[in-house]
Amino acid sequence: MAFVQNVPFFSIILSMFSGIVSSVLPEKQAKWLNTAVITLVGAMSAWLLSYLLEVGGSFTFMMGHFPAPWGNEIRAGALEALMALIFSIIMLLSLLGGRKKLKDEVEITKHNIYYILTDLLLSSLLALIYTNDLFTAYVFVEINTISACGLIMIRQNGRTIEAAVRYMIMSLLGSGLLLMGICMLYDLTGHLLMSNIKESVQQIMAEGSYRVPMLITIGLITVGLSIKSALFPFHAWLPDAYGYSTVSSAAMLSSLVSKGYIFLLIKIFYRVIGIDIIRNSNILNVLFVFGLCAMIFGSVSAIWENDIRRMISFSSVAQIGYIYMGFGLGTEAGMVASVFHILMHAATKSMLFISAIGLTDVSNGSRHFAELTGSGYRNKIAGIGFTVGSLSMVGIPCFAGFVSKILFAQAAVANNAPVKIFPTVIVLAVSTILNAVYFLKTVIRIYVPEDPAFEKQQGYLFFHISRQKLYGLTIICFIALNLVLGMMSQPIVHIIGIGLQNFS
Repeated sequence: MAFVQNVPFFSIILSMFSGIVSSVLPEKQAKWLNTAVITLVGAMSAWLLSYLLEVGGSFTFMMGHFPAPWGNEIRAGALEALMALIFSIIMLLSLLGGRKKLKDEVEITKHNIYYILTDLLLSSLLALIYTNDLFTAYVFVEINTISACGLIMIRQNGRTIEAAVRYMIMSLLGSGLLLMGICMLYDLTGHLLMSNIKESVQQIMAEGSYRVPMLITIGLITVGLSIKSALFPFHAWLPDAYGYSTVSSAAMLSSLVSKGYIFLLIKIFYRVIGIDIIRNSNILNVLFVFGLCAMIFGSVSAIWENDIRRMISFSSVAQIGYIYMGFGLGTEAGMVASVFHILMHAATKSMLFISAIGLTDVSNGSRHFAELTGSGYRNKIAGIGFTVGSLSMVGIPCFAGFVSKILFAQAAVANNAPVKIFPTVIVLAVSTILNAVYFLKTVIRIYVPEDPAFEKQQGYLFFHISRQKLYGLTIICFIALNLVLGMMSQPIVHIIGIGLQNFS
């Protein structure tokens, strides 16, 4: 076995161990350890990705070299390595972009707790990406939930505590349904390893025995993970959770946490149940309808918002709808488009949250649109970052969002079910127009010049990158990542396609 095949295991363990060590470290040491571990995990993920692209295929890593049910398995392919790499980059940039603001948002005595939670969050996301065992997946789903809840409520004001409670209630509901589905699946098949479950599921469906319990099981798992990923109409917790948490937490929660649950659902569809069985059920049709509804409802809600961070949060509801709409198309092209959209949304939405905080900081701390007038001049790099993120979400060429919309449109037109072609194309067009309405009107507002005398009277200073080098560098890296996804999309789409084929 090549040593590089140990990367998934060491990535998960290093992240968990970092959290344990950070609990006895002062704030500065915990911060640097957190940064070093995320950077190391990203570098190892890039190494693993290059190895898998060279040798092809995938491999399984048997934990402790014990077979099931005593042992546990990790599975890694090119798609998993790509997801781990992108997730690590986005988490690192989100933390760096919000680092200075963290001093104002969280008491200094709780900073090491904050870094412990981010370490555990990274560990849980990596485990969801790599695990080949359903029970292990559930354990890390709960670790992910606890970490995310802690990242929301660590500010400890009324709004964040209320948001954390709402998040916890909805998340526990989703976790309960997921656990019920896993228990029923274990009862039906007698296995917890994904590959073993798939063989038993195919036998059950071929024989015609226990078909109804199997469909109920699939429904429980799908609904559970849909709730946890904030699919409409289970999204009520999302605007407050993203809108009132720290800026780094909002960037990570919006771009990574929900995407980890969605990626786990993809693995279950392919590696546990079998994508052919999923396509023959009505599950995808239900996801298709709710995905279309989310695309419209999230965008309309964003238009009516007067708070820039809540507007970005409601936009996430619409973008999650895109992903589930792609699932609902029931084709390989639709699934590829959804996975690419996961990467696009993760890279873009975190940039929008980080950029937005720069705009509000030079607007007397206000998040209301009326106060943001001219903020793009007062903080140039934040204005550029928000503009690039907005153009990407609208679907302007050269940016990652353009590729997502093209992939969805192509998947819709090539769909064999005419009943899905027209609703997809129409809602895709309407949603794009709505995206343009609320994002571009914000871009216009931040570049409407204020009266210079007024700015001087208010004590506003024009932002220079030399004053906040780390923040400016973070925005530049986010822009570069978005351009890479937009202008070098073909290799990424190829990796996604190969990865999904290896899942089957």
